[in-house]
Amino acid sequence: MYNITLIPGDGIGPEVSEATKCVINATGLDVNWETVNAGKKIFEDTGVLVPDKVFKSIEKNKIVLKGPITTPIGSGFSSINVMLRKKYDLYSNVRPVKSLPGIDSHFKEIDLVIFRENTEGLYAGVERELPDGSFEAIKRITRKASIRIAKSAFEYAKKNNKKKVTVVHKANIIKLTDGFFLNCVREVSKDYPDIELQEVIIDNMCMQLVMNPNQFEVIVTMNLYGDLLSDLCAGLVGGLGLVPGANMGKDISIFEAVHGSAPDIAGKNLANPIALILSSAMMLNHIGETNKAEIIVKAVMKTIFEDRVLTQDLGGKATTTEITEAIIKNII
Repeated sequence: MYNITLIPGDGIGPEVSEATKCVINATGLDVNWETVNAGKKIFEDTGVLVPDKVFKSIEKNKIVLKGPITTPIGSGFSSINVMLRKKYDLYSNVRPVKSLPGIDSHFKEIDLVIFRENTEGLYAGVERELPDGSFEAIKRITRKASIRIAKSAFEYAKKNNKKKVTVVHKANIIKLTDGFFLNCVREVSKDYPDIELQEVIIDNMCMQLVMNPNQFEVIVTMNLYGDLLSDLCAGLVGGLGLVPGANMGKDISIFEAVHGSAPDIAGKNLANPIALILSSAMMLNHIGETNKAEIIVKAVMKTIFEDRVLTQDLGGKATTTEITEAIIKNII
């Protein structure tokens, strides 16, 4: 039996989390779901954004499936997601971006993975006001963080028979921080002589992705650039509702959809659960249940491509319940 922490989240979070749990259960996997919650509703009810029982569950079980969480404005937190990443040193944000059959998009056969350094850079949130009334944000890049995210990307490429890793930077202008990150990636690449290292400046990378995304396999970059590129790439394959994600550290990993909590459609049975369902497949691969992960992915593919059961955001009319039931039917 696997003990897995489930954080349903806010907005559509509880709906897509329940759908995902039902899909995993349909595979026959023996899971003890330990449900705890955090976010806006919990804050409104208790005055605490993240109760202690959430931390205790995460630290005990190590594996977490998380729905989208809303951080209330004025709470003192810039982001619950950022806080969890920093607290548990979840240094690697992994986002596979893959074309799904049956989904209209400008490009076909996209199959790339973004490795985004998750703990530092501008997203560390180190800002200050200066005596003259101006403000500055500090971009801190360390050797430890740069080396380990580079190794994660190259190890993935090696394991999955990828021929190229692309490092994205702005070292031509931001010479110290971006230059240091680039040199760390170059250093790591020497240990993988069979894998090509491609270096692309961030603005050129954006252009290349919208012109010919199929040329890329594995992308590694810093925090801010990775955030921007992840959403850009999601748009190439049909949107955030189709893209899974994971925040992974040495001991703890949190698997989550990359979209927001969409409070405008919460409770209306309209949410698309595919992103979180595919995130759960990443989770199953991570814990060694590769067969069940493959079963889930194939069931999703059959549902949207052959059965044409699509939610409104994908151009269909199916409800959350209907697409979940269709996926489960294809599992059974």
